[in-house]
Amino acid sequence: MILESLKSNIASQIGMIRGLDKIYSLEAQFDAEEIRIYSKIAESLIRKVTILNESIPEILDKIGINSVSPKEEEKSKGLEIVQIKPINTARKEVDIIVSEKNRVEFLKELNIDSQLLKKVKKRQKEKPKRLEKFNTTNWYGKFANKIFFNFSQKLVNEGSFKSLILDIKKSNLNILSTTYLSMMFLTIMLASILGVFVMIFFLFFSFDFLNLSIEAYSGSYMLRFVKILWILLAVPGMTFLALYSYPAAEKKSTAGKINQEIPFVVIHMASISGSGIEPIELFRIIATSNEYEFAGTEFRKILNQTNLYGYDLSTALRNVSLSTPSSKFSELLNGMAVTINSGGDMKKFFEKRADSLLLEYRLEREKANKSAETFMDLYISIVIATPMIMVMLLVIISISKISTGFNPTQMTTAIIGLVAIVNIMFIAFLHMKQPNY
Repeated sequence: MILESLKSNIASQIGMIRGLDKIYSLEAQFDAEEIRIYSKIAESLIRKVTILNESIPEILDKIGINSVSPKEEEKSKGLEIVQIKPINTARKEVDIIVSEKNRVEFLKELNIDSQLLKKVKKRQKEKPKRLEKFNTTNWYGKFANKIFFNFSQKLVNEGSFKSLILDIKKSNLNILSTTYLSMMFLTIMLASILGVFVMIFFLFFSFDFLNLSIEAYSGSYMLRFVKILWILLAVPGMTFLALYSYPAAEKKSTAGKINQEIPFVVIHMASISGSGIEPIELFRIIATSNEYEFAGTEFRKILNQTNLYGYDLSTALRNVSLSTPSSKFSELLNGMAVTINSGGDMKKFFEKRADSLLLEYRLEREKANKSAETFMDLYISIVIATPMIMVMLLVIISISKISTGFNPTQMTTAIIGLVAIVNIMFIAFLHMKQPNY
């Protein structure tokens, strides 16, 4: 009986330590009053663990009382083990056994815990619940669905736009594929109407880009119509390309941001997993943390798979690995699923994975630094040296009075405009190539 109680003591201590770990991991989410209450709970848990530890030698002496020497038996006669039951630890009722001298103190701590837990429950009732607000389709999406929903749904059922639909799912745009297709078709239709008006405008008017002036067109309208017919196809065509490529660009951007967070997420998980916490609790801590905005979204998908859809953890990991935009994160989830199924050590898995991810992170940083040096040389040679040469040519042309068909004002405006465009293009290119961390 005493041996079973000793096992219960150890199990209770493990449960208390896990409770401490959970309190410390969620401390950032508490307000000032909750921090004060949970700090007292943590102190009480530490004192109870200490009391149970101090009782272990006496319990061991009690177990071995028949095998001790007569002199030691004499000493142990005054020892009395007092059993306390039941106590709710680790979500189940167990028997706790403590020595007589620690009995009063342990019961006092239990009473403190009970009072503090009542305060926590009372605060939770008083505190307004945080409701997660889901973004519903805006008025433009609703209007597009009224016109094109059936057509979009038919295309989805037929398997059209497979790559686009997959990009929409992986981009975390929080919009249905059919709705996005409907919005895309409506935008293309509006762009076509705009293209007609633009074509009509240029049919009757000419725009001088150098002098920034508009003049009435005089000439053959048939020939003019043939020259500007491309506008009718270019405007909706460019709109289609922009909308078709947007989910892929958003997916790539999200994947890059997840990749930036992965090394630090894995280090965090490695440190938490050492406490023996369950994997699902581990994911909940990362998902509810405000430190990982993009990786946290992927972990919330795992929780939704297990809590809402009822999948087991391994299946949820594999499902999310197929829908995540980051290939690195997909590999991490598949590795975690294999480790869980095979009963492997999660802490070792995270530690090894963290080492490899940190190495990749350092290599990417070095690569980015090398690229920045190359871009600096290009900027100096193209954006700084080239305009200076062009200005010198402009001065030489003005002095020699060579006829170019443009006056000095027009040539100066063209050079300034060209330098501005090249700078904008270079900044955009640099922004796309350089990591954000």
